[in-house]
Amino acid sequence: MLHLYDTATREVRELAMREPGTVSIYLCGPTVYGPPHLGHGRATLEYDILRRYLEWTGLEVRLVSNITDIEDKIIERAKREDRPWQDITTKCERVWFEAMDGIDVQRPTDVPHATEYVDQMVEMIGQLLELGRAYDTEDGIYLSVETVEGYGLLAQQSLDDMRSGGGERAVFGAEFKRHPADFVLWKYSKPDEPSWPSPWGDGRPGWHSECVVMSLDLLGEGFDLHCGGQDLRFPHHENERAQAVALGKRFANHWMHNGFVVDAEGEKMSKSLGNVSNLLDLIEQFDPRAYRMVLLQSHYRSPVKITQDNIDAAVKSLAGLDAFAARTASVSASEPDADVLDAFRGAMDDDLDTPKATALLFDTVRRANAALDAGDDAAGQLVASALEIASTLGIALRGADEVPAEALATAAELDAARAAKDFETADRLRAELQADGWTVETTKDGTTLRR
Repeated sequence: MLHLYDTATREVRELAMREPGTVSIYLCGPTVYGPPHLGHGRATLEYDILRRYLEWTGLEVRLVSNITDIEDKIIERAKREDRPWQDITTKCERVWFEAMDGIDVQRPTDVPHATEYVDQMVEMIGQLLELGRAYDTEDGIYLSVETVEGYGLLAQQSLDDMRSGGGERAVFGAEFKRHPADFVLWKYSKPDEPSWPSPWGDGRPGWHSECVVMSLDLLGEGFDLHCGGQDLRFPHHENERAQAVALGKRFANHWMHNGFVVDAEGEKMSKSLGNVSNLLDLIEQFDPRAYRMVLLQSHYRSPVKITQDNIDAAVKSLAGLDAFAARTASVSASEPDADVLDAFRGAMDDDLDTPKATALLFDTVRRANAALDAGDDAAGQLVASALEIASTLGIALRGADEVPAEALATAAELDAARAAKDFETADRLRAELQADGWTVETTKDGTTLRR
């Protein structure tokens, strides 16, 4: 049974399912105002790995991940570039999914857009006003966090601690707020800004309102897991939870947050800091699978640096796995080794310990190669185990199916010559393949080629 660290309870605990056999997950998606960076790639890859593993265990996964297509940063860019805001969001969303496809992230089950849910957000805000949990100001509608039981759970701070720890920093909208942690639900529109009608005046929803409305609409109360980057824990996820609690609704049962991608100095990579590495650039310059491999070898809750050295090491590791796939392409199908898969499950069920699972993968490949060299009958089970683990982790191996037909035909001729004990012809064909840059490996199961 999968156990994950829960940010709310601060412990590794079982991921309980509201409906047996089905896992409901909400993942905060991108604000589409610029190209995705490595931090975005980490968030989507970590939860892609989780999803693939859950599905491998036989569970059905419904993954909802939104698109924030109206927000201050979008409006600011539209003004700066004198472009329609819809032009920015449409193009940036297209780039987002181009990048996700590039790193082989499966599409979410549902991709709701914030602009599709404005009416529902207006309805929710009206309910909060009626309950006395929100209040109207000349700037907009704000949620009163002092009316929300347990506010600060995900921040791991009480309201008093937040107030005393604030120091002298400026608080956005402080002149309108009853408490510094109160947050805007509805912003009244300014000239030349996108707006929607509401009973209180034209405006647009605050960022924190969209995800609570979309997750409850698509997944229902008490859904299983809410995911996102560590930077979203507070205030975004805290404020989502606050609105649901204020409405008397059960929100997420479990909270999962991945660590930051950091730069050489240990700073979180973000657009606001200006130390962003564009995900599309990485995909164009390196094997796109390398980013997944680097993350698999780091625990999802730990910070990770993306450097030339660890990308190069990942590319080298992938070349070894590809060579294994090519070598074993003709190995007879077999059932995986039960002990190996049990060890894999044990690692993944222990707070998604992908470094341990990946080490198991490489060890199984080593054992399989040794068994093939020795002609051991256990080779087939080990090969099947390694390939199944790689597939479950989302590592798409490039094996013999990518060898050109002409080279495969020459390899078949080589095998035929060997079978006929025409070793002179076999040696000549081997030399031809090697001259073309192929590594030629011949076993009792036949000849395989790899670069």
